[in-house]
Amino acid sequence: MQTGRGIALKLIALAVFTIMASLIKATSDAVPPGEAVFFRSAFALPVIIVWLMLKGELSTGLRTRNPMGHVWRGVIGVSAMGLGFTALGLLPLPEVTAIGFASPLITVILAALLLGEQVRMFRLSAVGIGLIGVLVILWPRLSFGADLDRLAMIGAVAMLISAALRSLAQVHIRRLVQTEHPSAVVFYFMLTASVLSLFTLPFGWTVPSLPEAAMLIGAGVFGGIGQIFLTLSYRFAPAGVLAPFDYASMLFAVIVGYVVFAEVPTTATIMGSVIVMAAGVLIIWRERQLGLQRGKARPKLTPMG
Repeated sequence: MQTGRGIALKLIALAVFTIMASLIKATSDAVPPGEAVFFRSAFALPVIIVWLMLKGELSTGLRTRNPMGHVWRGVIGVSAMGLGFTALGLLPLPEVTAIGFASPLITVILAALLLGEQVRMFRLSAVGIGLIGVLVILWPRLSFGADLDRLAMIGAVAMLISAALRSLAQVHIRRLVQTEHPSAVVFYFMLTASVLSLFTLPFGWTVPSLPEAAMLIGAGVFGGIGQIFLTLSYRFAPAGVLAPFDYASMLFAVIVGYVVFAEVPTTATIMGSVIVMAAGVLIIWRERQLGLQRGKARPKLTPMG
């Protein structure tokens, strides 16, 4: 029963994050990525603060022993978020989601390089298979033909770099939670992201219309709510049980992409996604077999960084 509740909360969180991404995408023609990052972070912050107050963890969330660690986490996270929002404006929602699946694969590699985690041949092979799937998704975009193709290529590359930065953020959080409370990690990321995004102000922020402002504010609120549901899900079910359900975000992205933006996923996106998902499930299964407890940082991160 508890496990079922955790799975339900995880699925709700993924659905909420998909709505958040769709709101960002809907404003992407008028609002630059840096400004979207500000709204997504600044308006998630009150939601997180109220949640911490209700939990009685506000003081814990404000306490930190490693302020510079939070700053660096903010720099990495804001960069990942900004590039992800750039991709949302240039690519269909399902394709952005599919490329984002590269993040856990890259995390395996970075954890081995930066944290010294032991990665055996089985997981390396699964990562290799997954990266082939990412290449299948990206291949149609590796074209310098028409202007539209060039923009799509830029979006694909931006999302791939975003996925890599999200992986780096995952590794950084694993170090950060050794001295910092999870509530502090969540709170200070939203705070630093809000501040750091202001540095993009000279690069063409616009005054959004009322509907655009409502969607941007909604994206921030939904982002905060999604973070809460995601965190709560890990209280009722182990990370290893919940991890495969991350791929449900592809189903949500396909539904929202088709209904809201009239986007139909390409054959390459579907084929590549299946390969990446299969590789991801193999890695998750192997980690459970080895008894690795590497899911501690997952509740602190969202699918968009």
